[in-house]
Amino acid sequence: MKKPEATAGPSASELIDQRIAELGDWRGQTLGRMRRLIKEADPEVVEEWKWMGTPTWSHDGILCTGESYQAKVKLTFAKGASLPDPAKLFNASMDGKVRRAIDIGEGEQVDAEAFKTLVRAAVALNAAGAKSKAKPKRAAS
Repeated sequence: MKKPEATAGPSASELIDQRIAELGDWRGQTLGRMRRLIKEADPEVVEEWKWMGTPTWSHDGILCTGESYQAKVKLTFAKGASLPDPAKLFNASMDGKVRRAIDIGEGEQVDAEAFKTLVRAAVALNAAGAKSKAKPKRAAS
């Protein structure tokens, strides 16, 4: 069975650009800043548009999502519970067994270097998981 052709449309990066522009307030500025920090921390990050409108950043799996709400911008790290967080950036979804989030309200700033360290830790965790899931090569017979 043939797969349907992908429809040509805006890329995930273009959709994220649009979201930031549409917000047009502190939430757009905050999401834009956090996006820049993610890209600085991991220049190889892949931007995706998932779940009917959620900016997502991946590298060997999802690193985090960026959602905007009326009173906050939420960055949810898919494997946040497994990440070291010495700067105590995580302040939401603390009772989950896997995810952790950073809620950023109007006027709040996230420490840039601590955030980039957190992103790099998420990349390393995903990379370690990707390597452990690699299938061993068979010996030639």
